[in-house]
Amino acid sequence: MRTTLRLLIIAVLGVVINTHLTWKQSLTAELDYTFEHYKVEFNKSYKTEAEHKMRELIFNESLKKVNEINSNKSYTWKAAINHISDRIPAELDSLMGKNRDIHFFNSRITNKHTFKSTTPFLKELPSQVDWREQGVTTPVKNQGSCGSCWAFSVSAVLESHISINNSQKSVLVSPQELVDCVENPHKCGGTGGCSGATQELGFEYIQNNGISLNSEYPYFAKEGKCQNREHKRIASIGSFSKLPENDYNMLLQTVAINGPVAISVAASEWQFYDSGVFNSFCGTTVNHAVTLEGYGTDENGNNYWLVRNSWGEGWGEKGYIRVMREKSAKDVVCDVDKNPHDGSACEGGPTEVTVCGHCGILSDSSIPIDVKLIK
Repeated sequence: MRTTLRLLIIAVLGVVINTHLTWKQSLTAELDYTFEHYKVEFNKSYKTEAEHKMRELIFNESLKKVNEINSNKSYTWKAAINHISDRIPAELDSLMGKNRDIHFFNSRITNKHTFKSTTPFLKELPSQVDWREQGVTTPVKNQGSCGSCWAFSVSAVLESHISINNSQKSVLVSPQELVDCVENPHKCGGTGGCSGATQELGFEYIQNNGISLNSEYPYFAKEGKCQNREHKRIASIGSFSKLPENDYNMLLQTVAINGPVAISVAASEWQFYDSGVFNSFCGTTVNHAVTLEGYGTDENGNNYWLVRNSWGEGWGEKGYIRVMREKSAKDVVCDVDKNPHDGSACEGGPTEVTVCGHCGILSDSSIPIDVKLIK
């Protein structure tokens, strides 16, 4: 362990030296913020002096990055130090489920069907949708160091649809049950549990088994033995549907009319987000599962998708991020995810997949159907 810490410190020092030579400080209030302030604000403590030094080096690099972002006038968002600003890349990776292989996974779903709207695209959709305003969303949760974003995306979407379909009755379902019990034999989205899976696998599990209350099967950010038979089922779904891939109009209409949607995004650059409409380059590797809660346009005319994350309310805009949204379907830009197998995606899938929308936000979307409470 000590050798590992030394190697990490040496690696971080190398980054510090190289970055320092090219980084130009920006004049912001963050320059007065120190590691001592950080430890107090976020109640941080470290086991050894070596770890303390390593975390301080990482924090200092994070602070430089925050100031660099905030000095860029082309950005429509602001960065800030937060509770994950002292983490190494491997720890940040654990905040995201592994990448998913959309096309290959489609052939492995046993109860699949593609969502088809009963009406053509409605051009007169609301100019703004925020499901929080309808009282059908639950508090933002924190997945901790477990790569269970897929389970939190499923549970958040299910909780909202329970409220929508049951006169706004609010319940909290168990993401821990999904982490412990969802099987992933084909390694779709990872190897399962805290090592990643997909929302579709989560929905399929609930369709076949139902799900229990969070209060009865609480979350502890680790994989455990499946205990679903020991707890009462509180909710179930009749089925679930995948939206057509990379379809701007379908996603827009679905979140406006049907409710929150489980989506996947390229989120490797999200760690510093604090507020505003995120318009930085996201990369093309879709590696994180989140929840689409709506869309809108800010006071400066910037269109956005409203996205709920699972990194706690202390991150972003009380746990949410607004991601840049194209004005219309014809303005959507697509790219290629050349790393669909990063993190052991579905075995046997293609080596490249097309992802569209900023941060690949249109690439993989799904919703539960016929959501009901079990009495």
